[in-house]
Amino acid sequence: MVLTYCPGCLEKQRQIDDLTEEVRLLKDRLRHQERTAAEGPFGSSTPSSKVPLKPSSLAERQARRGGGRVGHDGHGRRKVAAGQADRVVDVPAPEQCPDCGGTLDGKGVRERTVLDAEPVCVQRIVYRLHRAICPHCGRTVQPAVPGVLPKCQYGNGLLGHVAVQHYLYGATLGQLEKQTGIGLSSLIDAMAQVAGWLKGVPEQLIRQYRHAPVKHADETPWRNDGANGYAWLFATADLSLFRFRPSRSAAVVREVFGDKRLPGVLLVDRYGGYNRVPCRMQYCYAHLLRDLEDLEKDFPDNPEVARFVATLAPLLAEAMALRGLNLSARQFRKQAKALRRQIEEVVHQPARHLYHWAANARVPADNNLAERELRPLVIARKISFGSQGPRGVRTREVLMTVLHTLRKRTADPAAAFRRFLDQLAANPKADPFKLLFGKSHSHPP
Repeated sequence: MVLTYCPGCLEKQRQIDDLTEEVRLLKDRLRHQERTAAEGPFGSSTPSSKVPLKPSSLAERQARRGGGRVGHDGHGRRKVAAGQADRVVDVPAPEQCPDCGGTLDGKGVRERTVLDAEPVCVQRIVYRLHRAICPHCGRTVQPAVPGVLPKCQYGNGLLGHVAVQHYLYGATLGQLEKQTGIGLSSLIDAMAQVAGWLKGVPEQLIRQYRHAPVKHADETPWRNDGANGYAWLFATADLSLFRFRPSRSAAVVREVFGDKRLPGVLLVDRYGGYNRVPCRMQYCYAHLLRDLEDLEKDFPDNPEVARFVATLAPLLAEAMALRGLNLSARQFRKQAKALRRQIEEVVHQPARHLYHWAANARVPADNNLAERELRPLVIARKISFGSQGPRGVRTREVLMTVLHTLRKRTADPAAAFRRFLDQLAANPKADPFKLLFGKSHSHPP
């Protein structure tokens, strides 16, 4: 049997194949451009501030009415017992009836709970320090000003208020300048002075961070004096370490972790700067899930990709939700083992940094703790565009580390910080770390 072919038909088929491939490439390029236009340069990972077009909420959400649900009783106002109130004020009844002018008789007391606040009012205080002289040695003795740090113009109440509002709750120094009537440069100098007293505290917190059983890390851009840089967060459930550096290199990671082998697991988002940390690593499943969804968008016509995403995505979501089910240790290990086996069957290969969550219920499958803690800093960056110089960035680094850690370890960080300043004013030679945190929350070396 002799096979024959038509040279013209063969050439036409080659042209069809070339055009088909060109159409496919053009469709992929167009799809990428459409996604970039809709989602930004980094796809689903694009920061919200850089998303070119934010879609409107769905029609059914717009149709929802605000307020409480129909038929719900609600909670109403909560009464405060007189013994629990900060202040009890007796308001006497009038002596005469406002309608007829007759004399009124007593009819008991009706209590009404009111929540109120006093506005911030900066007081100018003159302390008259009475001096005395020793008749034996001739030394002149003068008492210290209560509640004021040495060589400081501002009282601890004012310093604590500005530090907590700015570095913990995000109020701008411009707002605090209007609120207190104190100039911006004076507030900056005062915060730098407070940070100077605390400069050794972060190094002691680093030692606790290194030996924590579960550690988190993340970073976000931060400009300093107009130059690009990064803000790094190293956090656990009871401490937060901030580092502001001009680089995103692994040198910052080595600065915090050191070189010796450490216990515990580090939660990260697969950035390469963490690859050589001297402890075990767990990759964030939330980032994996986001990449998986991007993969489906990149190959919408590929049924194999669609099946892979549809199979793996629910497993990743289930792994992230497993810790929130309040399971016993035995139930958690059983479900985590079965879930890990299902994920491994889908990906068909073992991995070093994907399954620590399945062996230890304290290790989450996501890095949400670090993501949430960085959001206030991102908002501050959008408002202030970063820091204005080396002193400002050092002040922010120290005070954010101290105050955010204090918030995790006490119910009222503002009151705790004020107590610390008062104790330091009474004894300037005391160890700031012990005054703030004592010996609690330390991890064995």
